[in-house]
Amino acid sequence: MRNSLKRRVELADFLKSRRARLRPEQFELQTFNKRRTPGLRREEVAQLAGLGVSWYTWLEQGRDIQVSDQVLERLASVLQLNGAERCHLFALARSSEPHFVPTNETPPQDTVYQAILDGLGFYPAQIYDRRATIVAWNESANRVFGDYTSRSERERNATWSVFMNPVWKKLLVHWEQSARQSVALLHAASDRYSDDVWLQELVADLKRTSPEFRAWWPLHDIILTCDGKDAGGINHPLVGRLTLRPTTLVLPERPDLQMVVHMPLEDTEAKLRTLMDVGSRAVLSRS
Repeated sequence: MRNSLKRRVELADFLKSRRARLRPEQFELQTFNKRRTPGLRREEVAQLAGLGVSWYTWLEQGRDIQVSDQVLERLASVLQLNGAERCHLFALARSSEPHFVPTNETPPQDTVYQAILDGLGFYPAQIYDRRATIVAWNESANRVFGDYTSRSERERNATWSVFMNPVWKKLLVHWEQSARQSVALLHAASDRYSDDVWLQELVADLKRTSPEFRAWWPLHDIILTCDGKDAGGINHPLVGRLTLRPTTLVLPERPDLQMVVHMPLEDTEAKLRTLMDVGSRAVLSRS
């Protein structure tokens, strides 16, 4: 019951955040008075989607009402949701979505996946779990991003690292862009697995300790992967600027995991080869 209520609250917040980013002129709606808040009004969304105003208001209030796929499609169209946001809308509206269930699966480091990571050579690659925590990696990733073996589970979480490890503010050329993407990834996971205590505690701790995270979390931005985003720049202390584009691969037998391969651009390939030739590992400090 508690998880169902939390899911409805998240759905309500998500709908309100998507409504707030739209403008009446996008739909050729006439406005006669200055609006106190940005975005479309509830009644305008309801009208555009062909829904009753009271019914849509109840949806934004987090009431326990049934929503058909047809209605969700109409809302996704009116709210101009992208692919990731549309998937998120359906996940929040469907009480049948799978809850988080801890498993005793073989760790990725002990499977063929680790052999694949190692076989990528100087291409940095990691495997992330559903919480965006890195659970396996290759040597190139160690040398580019720092020694994962010396980090705790929380320190290997992508969002926690970006916000709470001061080294990453120096390491990432576009820190704010990367930080906002990590918030969007975490939001998608947190909303879908609302009964994952570890994940909810992570969000609570980040809200308490990071002003930037606390400001960006209510925006409710959602992405499922970083694919298609601008290539990330890294200021590496040994070889200088690295330009990498992440590519996400789905693992069919382990849908709870994703493999991310960082493809080198510009002159980065040569620098990665140089970095792999360095005799000692370049370990980035955690503090």
